[in-house]
Amino acid sequence: MPEQSPQSIAPTAPRAELTRAESLIREVPDYPSAGILFRDITPLLADGRAFRETVDALIAPFRGAFDVVAGLEARGFLLASAAAYASGAGLMPIRKAGKLPRPAAHVEYALEYGDAEVEAHADFPRGSRVLLIDDVLATGGTLVAAHTLLGELGYAAAGTAVLFEIAGLGGREAVGDPTLHTVFRS
Repeated sequence: MPEQSPQSIAPTAPRAELTRAESLIREVPDYPSAGILFRDITPLLADGRAFRETVDALIAPFRGAFDVVAGLEARGFLLASAAAYASGAGLMPIRKAGKLPRPAAHVEYALEYGDAEVEAHADFPRGSRVLLIDDVLATGGTLVAAHTLLGELGYAAAGTAVLFEIAGLGGREAVGDPTLHTVFRS
């Protein structure tokens, strides 16, 4: 990995293309509950050019540094699948508890409104370099659990890439990954 942080690396897409892609993310107030401002990425996914540009921007700082792309349920799957395909890497779904037929490891973590659990299979050789991808970084709990899960499976975290970071919620600090790369921030 290069010495500089991913945030200082110029994205592969011209800034104008990423600005257009970001404009496709819709804000939906009070969803899924009152007081939440939901970021709807489906209009971005529907635009082939914007989707390609954002996937390329997600993985650009990590090209050549990972063997596997892990996507967090559920919208992280969409981005991770495209990133794995674009880079020729394998795909690892990190699922909510009870969704996999043969989980090899699971990690419990706290949410603002209770507890949750993520799990994954052990389909890759120990030491595989895994790029974690998710759609939104808020408080960081799910990504912290995913990093712990990778460690339990014997995989090396190659980095963390997130489509959209909601600043001011402490997610970046909670994740504590110096390679954390976000395409868009609020």
